[in-house]
Amino acid sequence: MKSIMLTADVSIPVLGFGTWQLTGQECIDGVCAALETGYRHIDTADAYGNHAQVAEGIKNSGVARKDFFLTTKLKFPNAYTKEAVAADAQRFLEELQIDWIDLLLIHWPNREVPFAETLRAMDELKKKGIIKAIGVSNFTPHHLDDALKAGVEITNNQVEVRPTFNQKTLRDYCASKNISITAYSSLRGGDPELPLITELASKYSKTPQQIILNWITNRGMITIPKSSHPERIKENFESASFEMEEADLEKIDNLPQSDRGNDPSFGDFEY
Repeated sequence: MKSIMLTADVSIPVLGFGTWQLTGQECIDGVCAALETGYRHIDTADAYGNHAQVAEGIKNSGVARKDFFLTTKLKFPNAYTKEAVAADAQRFLEELQIDWIDLLLIHWPNREVPFAETLRAMDELKKKGIIKAIGVSNFTPHHLDDALKAGVEITNNQVEVRPTFNQKTLRDYCASKNISITAYSSLRGGDPELPLITELASKYSKTPQQIILNWITNRGMITIPKSSHPERIKENFESASFEMEEADLEKIDNLPQSDRGNDPSFGDFEY
């Protein structure tokens, strides 16, 4: 599995297993199945309320801690003070039954607490070895401009990306700042049913979902598809096992663009 370097000594597998909306036994079984399939990157969040189930799935898989990468996120909107960051990180370790977090993200931008306060608190966790890398989620270039003023290394921005919402401007900005992109909600909406996607699926004898995930990783991004079905978990994992022609990747790049699908009232995207 290909990886992307976040820092000089921390790398992240480009294909991860997402756990949004997975709870209870479904989450336990999904995480276990993903790790048994070969995934070595699990993505969760405090807001998902499934840390304990993720931990159980990891335990059931038998995969050693040193052999997988784990991302989680600070809960929005009131867990961004320096006191909350320190307390929640310790709670995360207990809930996830681990000794360190590979990547900790600010889940949503929130101007009620200065970015610098949150990021510097996260940097203290990094210095202590509690976390290995620092990132954000749902940040626009405007948010990142402000956040980078804190002088803390931001290594990743987890955002919505799909063929018809490819975030090219944001991706270019992040590349200029050495910030990697993790794409979420990449299979939502009607993108898998687009004529181009179905045509490419036929050409490469793959599923439309595999075509989209392959495009994401071929464009230098990380992707975290989620599923509770073992056959789909395996299918998504196999999206990294083939190469598309550059001309076909460019066709996906050039699809007409639409609006974001995830636009909650607290999203602050217009800032």
